[in-house]
Amino acid sequence: EVELSFDLTAGIVEDISALSAQGKIKVNSLHNFCPIPDGLERREALPDCYSLASCDEQKRSLAVKYTKITIDTALKLNAQAVVLHSGRVEIEDLTRQLIACYDDGQMHSPYARRLSARMRKERKSKEGPYFQAALKSLDELSRYVKDMPVTLGIENRFYYREIPSFDEVGKILERLKGSRISYWHDTGHAQLWENLGVLKHRYYLDNYAQYLSGVHLHDIQGARDHLAPLRGNFDFTLLKPFLKSDTIKTMEAHYPASSEDIAAAKGYLEKLYGAH
Repeated sequence: EVELSFDLTAGIVEDISALSAQGKIKVNSLHNFCPIPDGLERREALPDCYSLASCDEQKRSLAVKYTKITIDTALKLNAQAVVLHSGRVEIEDLTRQLIACYDDGQMHSPYARRLSARMRKERKSKEGPYFQAALKSLDELSRYVKDMPVTLGIENRFYYREIPSFDEVGKILERLKGSRISYWHDTGHAQLWENLGVLKHRYYLDNYAQYLSGVHLHDIQGARDHLAPLRGNFDFTLLKPFLKSDTIKTMEAHYPASSEDIAAAKGYLEKLYGAH
């Protein structure tokens, strides 16, 4: 059982569709955009190549268009969910600079404090129009998917300028309550901001577990995430009270995770959560 990533061509998705039809593979979820938007190379096809929060109406409309194609693909593959990045506030992103402070043991330095204050101030001063654009996109997408057996999962983010922030998750879910919009929890992203001293990981779970449709499970060491579970120091038992039998549980480990790492993590997580 797999989630299809955001850098797959239409041809690759067709090949997977054939395997799915033969019962050789089961697709649980797709990560927007899937397949990649027309005219883009795989290396260009990041989840935010088109922003659902763009204040440029043409670009925002393209983001909505290709998200609808992803939803249609999910329906074709009998997938349960589409994972969404909800756009960004168009400001300089300083997350990596803050991570550099963390890596150097300087999180309590005057520079790190100034950097953190600047991040908050700049985002707060500019976020309004971009968040409203994101809501407009999500309103449209919620109507599109209304009568489909597909859930749209709003993923918590890694970069500070990205939408949604912790508070914005709640605003989205409250506004679209009763729709097919849900919360998708990413363990590494949430733990990053706890490690940086900004927000406790479990705040997401305490506040939004009732809306939870799926999780991305990966480990983190300091500020380096997407490690195979058991290769970092995240305590995966934290999630157990919040995961239901029908919560989609996707391991999202990146290179250099090995096949042995993946197999060991799969066994560990299945035993911990009582699921496959």
